[in-house]
Amino acid sequence: MIDLRAVVFDIDGVLLATADRHAAAWKETFDGCLPEWQPPHAGARPRPFDAVREYRDLVDGRSRLDGVRAFLTARHVDLPPGTPEDPPGCATVHAVAARKEEVFSAMVRTEGVRTFDDVRPALRALRERTIRCAAVSASRHARSLLESVGLIGYFDALVDGQDAAALALPGKPDPALFLEAAGRLDVTPAHTAVVEDALAGVDAGRRGRFGLVVGLDREGDPRTREALRTYGAQLVLPDLGGLPAALEGGRCP
Repeated sequence: MIDLRAVVFDIDGVLLATADRHAAAWKETFDGCLPEWQPPHAGARPRPFDAVREYRDLVDGRSRLDGVRAFLTARHVDLPPGTPEDPPGCATVHAVAARKEEVFSAMVRTEGVRTFDDVRPALRALRERTIRCAAVSASRHARSLLESVGLIGYFDALVDGQDAAALALPGKPDPALFLEAAGRLDVTPAHTAVVEDALAGVDAGRRGRFGLVVGLDREGDPRTREALRTYGAQLVLPDLGGLPAALEGGRCP
């Protein structure tokens, strides 16, 4: 049995109920740009962004820039990369990413964020078992969002979008963010579990050779559950309620 000493949690969709906001922000961003990207005399209107399938397959769990690139590639749209100084718009990859950031930030300011009911009990149970915990996100908002819901104190380490930029860490499905978090916890990947709801995230856990990769399927969708397993989840849970017991089952006596 594996001696699991730490857990690295993804934030959006695992700890915070923000996945639907991200999906809505991506949809508003892409749907507003698609007409501009359509070739002249193309005829039919461009197909809108699918906030379920395309969100899951192309942008969920990825950095904004990587998400834009993946969507553009899937839709056969070629844009110049631009620069980080580009204002929100549709003309460059950076401009589209900035547009999504603008839309998402406005949603958070207006509607706030909430955590799932199962999160605090699970984190308390892990603390009682002396399991070290880290939170990971490609978002630069991660720290402020965790602070806003009172969760930041449950974590021994946090790796977010600001760290990724400062350390030049590639985004998921590269395992760099998770590996950085495990390093900050001073626990090897082999003794660390990863908890993710995104396909790119479970793929990153698999690539990083973590001791246990847990997929989270909060919607109870059989297709999502199967996809999580296909991408590398060794265990799929409906919420975090069963996580402490699952980790105990994988630990040495």
